[in-house]
Amino acid sequence: MRKQHILWSGLVVLAFILAGCFQGEQSMEEMDAPENAEPVDNLEDIDSEATEEGESDTEVEPAEAAETAPRQLYLIDANGMVASQTFELPVEASKEVASQALQHLVKGGPITPMLPNGFQAVLPEGTEILDLNLQEDGTIVVDVSQEFANYKAEDELKILEAMTYTLTQFENVERMQLRMDGTPLETMPVNGTPLGEGYSKSNGINITDSDTVDLVDSKPVTMYYPARQNENRYYVPVTQYVSGGEEEIYASIVESLIDGPGYQTNVTQVFNEQTGLAAAPVLKDGVLELKFTHELLAEDGQPVISDEVMETIVRTMTELQGVEAVDVEVENVDQLVNENGEVYDEPVTGETFLPSEKL
Repeated sequence: MRKQHILWSGLVVLAFILAGCFQGEQSMEEMDAPENAEPVDNLEDIDSEATEEGESDTEVEPAEAAETAPRQLYLIDANGMVASQTFELPVEASKEVASQALQHLVKGGPITPMLPNGFQAVLPEGTEILDLNLQEDGTIVVDVSQEFANYKAEDELKILEAMTYTLTQFENVERMQLRMDGTPLETMPVNGTPLGEGYSKSNGINITDSDTVDLVDSKPVTMYYPARQNENRYYVPVTQYVSGGEEEIYASIVESLIDGPGYQTNVTQVFNEQTGLAAAPVLKDGVLELKFTHELLAEDGQPVISDEVMETIVRTMTELQGVEAVDVEVENVDQLVNENGEVYDEPVTGETFLPSEKL
């Protein structure tokens, strides 16, 4: 009888324990899944719902990338030549673009972390661009601070050339006049280079030795030659004096371009020395027609013209007054293509390599 009582008591206790367990499970289910809740298939749904519920007016939008535009800045390369490099600079209001470009020519300025190997800025450290004024005749008046005068005499022409070519990349700028702290400069402050009515591309850049040239019967022409600094490929403008009358001038320029400016300039010679013109150049409606011998081709028997050869020709010839585009042909070749196999089906303009804009 005592054993039965103990057994019965144990069964009662067990029943209470089991009842408590079932009630606990039900309570957890009720907390985790409300009666009206829809089933969730995966964690992505949970994250999505949590995000929607947690949205607020203070949500941070991702920052938009600043708009930039390519700018040609003329700097000094490892060989001491003034040459351009293209940089993506933040877009400025039209009247600020030229000032921005000049500020990037200052040593120790914003250009410093972007300089390619071997290149350096040209304007003395601390130089400030105080004001710019573009006049209707294409003259841009640049007012600089007194720090501008802190340069060596041998750098004077490089400074003038770099500033002039940087500013004249804008198609409505023809020449540059200088002021320092508001005072007009008739000559440069260190070596006395005359500024006259303004400095322009006609004054030349990286001028080569002209001892063997008759300056009376010749004219200065700026030619573009490719150069390399490690993996960096760029073009060096070199002003050479070319002889020839109005009818022969284009042929004389092509001949000088093929010959090159000499070894002292450290540029790359991209022409086969046997290359020549197969016919006299013709300028018609702004298009200069140049027909070359087959030595112009990158590979004999193939209608491919080297990209560097084409850019050298077009950059140089479109600098000439009245030449808007160049139609390059090779004798006995029906259609020329570039290194990527793309057909030259129309004359090539300078804008192909150097897009321009107005201030």
